[in-house]
Amino acid sequence: MGAQRLAMRAMTHALLVIDIQADFCPGGALAVPQGDEIVTGVNALMRDFTEVVLTQDWHPEGHSSFATAHPGKAPFETVEMDYGTQVLWPDHCVQGSAGAAFHPALAIDRAKIVIRKGGNPRIDSYSAFFENDRTTPTGLHGYLKERGVTTLTLVGLALDFCVCYSALDAARLGYAVTVRRDLARAIDLDGSLAAAERAMRAAGVALD
Repeated sequence: MGAQRLAMRAMTHALLVIDIQADFCPGGALAVPQGDEIVTGVNALMRDFTEVVLTQDWHPEGHSSFATAHPGKAPFETVEMDYGTQVLWPDHCVQGSAGAAFHPALAIDRAKIVIRKGGNPRIDSYSAFFENDRTTPTGLHGYLKERGVTTLTLVGLALDFCVCYSALDAARLGYAVTVRRDLARAIDLDGSLAAAERAMRAAGVALD
């Protein structure tokens, strides 16, 4: 019975691997410093989980979060959208492009499902759970609830944006959430890393 209880507990704990894609790794269009250094550790951690979910940024060309869609604007400036302030990014993770592909060393065969986000040309999507309007769902919450998942561990890129937003939404939805900082890397845009860590701690997210 002890082994059975352990197996049931493992099935309620999922690993969420955020956006380990070519464009977020060194040499990519929106490279996160040392983003590729986490791949080996993430692959090893996947072996400890029955339920592994990958997320994939998946933008159409000309996405509204791209600086090139806003004449006169440069990457990392901001604009006001219907849903609030939006950071403008270099074109990245365009659907079907080499930059949108997962890092070639990532063990994608261990994942049960891939959640693609950012496909709406008018709304960006940092979180694995909701677009940036914070209400339009990606479908991940329903998937996890159907499988009885109550606990999440998050790893990936970038810690201060997509990992943070995913962790905050997961906590808001009632999951017990841990972020593995050793298996995440940050952009740290104008203090965004410190702000993200404060927000996650305030929301009850464990930072390991």
